[in-house]
Amino acid sequence: MDILTGTIERITYQSEETGYTVARLRPEPDACRTAENLSRASTRDGLLTITGELAKIAPGEQVEVGGYWVTHKQYGKQFKIVESRPIRPTTTDGIRKYLGSGLIKGLGPAKAAMIVDHFGEDTLQVIEKTPNRLSEVRGIARKTINVIRSGWEEQKHIQEVMQFLLGHDVSMAYAVKIYKTYGNEAIRQVTENPYRLSTDIWGIGFKTADKIAMNLGVDPGDPARVQAGIRYVLETRAEDGHVYVPREALVEECTGVLDVDPAAIPAGLEALIRAEVVVRSNDWIYLQPLYYAEQGIARHIARLVDHPRTPPSGERIDEHIRHIEKDRDIVFNAEQREAIHTSASQSVMAITGGPGTGKTTCVQGIVYLFHRVGGKVVLAAPTGRAAKRMSEVTGAEAKTIHRLLEFNPGVMEFGRNADNRLEADLVILDESSMVDTAMMNALLRAVKTSARFVMVGDVDQLPSVGAGNVLRDIIDAGHVPVVRLTEIFRQARESSIVMNAHRVNRGEMPDTKNRNQGDFFFINEPDPSAGADTIAELCTDRLPRTYGLDPFNDIQVLTPMYRGDIGVDQLNQKLQQVLNPAGSSLKRGDRELREGDKVLQTRNNYGKMIFNGDIGRVTRIDPDAQTVDISFHETVQYDYGELDELIPAYAISVHKSQGSEYPAIILPLYSTHYIMLQRNLLYTALTRARALAVLVGTPKALAIAVKNNQVVERYTGLREALGEMIGARPGVLPGLAT
Repeated sequence: MDILTGTIERITYQSEETGYTVARLRPEPDACRTAENLSRASTRDGLLTITGELAKIAPGEQVEVGGYWVTHKQYGKQFKIVESRPIRPTTTDGIRKYLGSGLIKGLGPAKAAMIVDHFGEDTLQVIEKTPNRLSEVRGIARKTINVIRSGWEEQKHIQEVMQFLLGHDVSMAYAVKIYKTYGNEAIRQVTENPYRLSTDIWGIGFKTADKIAMNLGVDPGDPARVQAGIRYVLETRAEDGHVYVPREALVEECTGVLDVDPAAIPAGLEALIRAEVVVRSNDWIYLQPLYYAEQGIARHIARLVDHPRTPPSGERIDEHIRHIEKDRDIVFNAEQREAIHTSASQSVMAITGGPGTGKTTCVQGIVYLFHRVGGKVVLAAPTGRAAKRMSEVTGAEAKTIHRLLEFNPGVMEFGRNADNRLEADLVILDESSMVDTAMMNALLRAVKTSARFVMVGDVDQLPSVGAGNVLRDIIDAGHVPVVRLTEIFRQARESSIVMNAHRVNRGEMPDTKNRNQGDFFFINEPDPSAGADTIAELCTDRLPRTYGLDPFNDIQVLTPMYRGDIGVDQLNQKLQQVLNPAGSSLKRGDRELREGDKVLQTRNNYGKMIFNGDIGRVTRIDPDAQTVDISFHETVQYDYGELDELIPAYAISVHKSQGSEYPAIILPLYSTHYIMLQRNLLYTALTRARALAVLVGTPKALAIAVKNNQVVERYTGLREALGEMIGARPGVLPGLAT
């Protein structure tokens, strides 16, 4: 690594979010040991370009930077910064530029020149030690002195904090986030408890905070570290879908993660219980929000069920159904009629069924029924894509749960809640299998007690990405009516996708006889690397040429895993190269982002109202402003520091595809995915395809997936909670439909 020293002449760009800087540097004589590179990089004015993460700097400031030389396609040779150290200017010219650069608000070039002309090389010492002496300068008023004093203190603190953090292996991007969160208290906060970083700042997890703590000399057995480790394990298990963790399993896992004596864990656990961070219930350990959300679901369902209501007679409902069939040219089968009857007679119900069984038609019938009797109906879905599809097929407006509940990102709260419930007589929730514990509780608490609540979904699909298995738990608990739609309609029976999805769900091998004009194909390709090439060819040539499909908008590659030749990461690199090989780009670590790329949001960003699973396209990369424009349902701007929220989306995991439909899907299936080859994963992938499904892989891997019905169980307590709140009161739900 080369070491380079010099004076900052001007700042071309510096991001407040990340510290990323493009600056022009005047190198000192003998500033770099690779004189040839220095000579070739310098321009006629003797300046060279340095780029990278820097603490806040100003023209006139001297710096020492370590890094290496790179050649930019457009801007030529540059010095890429790896580490840096500021050196305050010592010459009067340097000090004049430094102070007049805008470093201190209220002190411009003219006043800076007056001060430096008076104090010369002692200027910075005067400002630092005896700022009242600035009154010696004619034209510098008391008000200006106060501005200079406070501005100097502010920038000094920023430098101190940045140098402290960078000296403890904190990246500049994290250092900026830490300073923005804690301000001048950053050093004290980080020193006293570095583990608070993992709870206070998104993007800094336990492992990063632990690395900082170890650099600060924190004892491995420190109670703060143990408590942070317990939270980390609980949060990690929640990300895996678990609402709680059994105490014994938690102690064992925390011992391994922290590498401490197992006896240290119970004390840390008790401290977290006293602090109401976690909750213990029957030796089940919950993060507090998940415990109250799970209890809330059961309590609100019981509230709806307990409300006295007089259902209409069966004859009256049948009369409405006949009118609906005549008006809408629909013929309901017996299962759908049962669902419509149940929606009118019961407080809470679930409708479940596979593709082609008429769930949407069923919802249409329920909506029309309630409209006929003057009831107000609201439709909700967990994602924007699912809500849009629900609106299209029902003809009624559907909203995402966040939009329906009037989420306010400013205060991070829902406007609709227990104190301000929805004005609706019926709430229908589509794609209910996707809804996790926290979101289901938020929705239910906003449903007024006199309303009815209908959940619609396919219980055999993968459970929610978030913690819980809510729809399955509610159905398995047996305390609310459930109508299972099993009859496949004639139009659906003509689709090989639909029929093969049902075969898979029954544990039968799909029909892999590829037929002309068919909508389901299996390509036998034993080698995963060759399979990746086949997928690239399908996306770029065969499917667009044969079916007129757009590779970006119509084709979605789904894959069971992230790693390996046929995983999400490698497929995205390959597909980016063949689908979007050129154009303006930027590098983030080992990942390159290009204009035109298809990207997926990986977390809920409430400030932008873009949510986990949303897919967009990169429309503009501005290297000067360090911003990226992404087109979702509207164009949203990201700073470079926010790009860790996005990943390429040419290929996505099957889990991330939930709630979406695509004209065509391509699914690789190989034994290298063995751990993820499960029946419900294959079934979920197939049900994402609207018009075409292409499987690429081996018959062996396909058979493994079909036969493996061992669903990974999640630790959830909803069934027990429902039993306690509803099951103890027999007779509450007469006429249970199954």
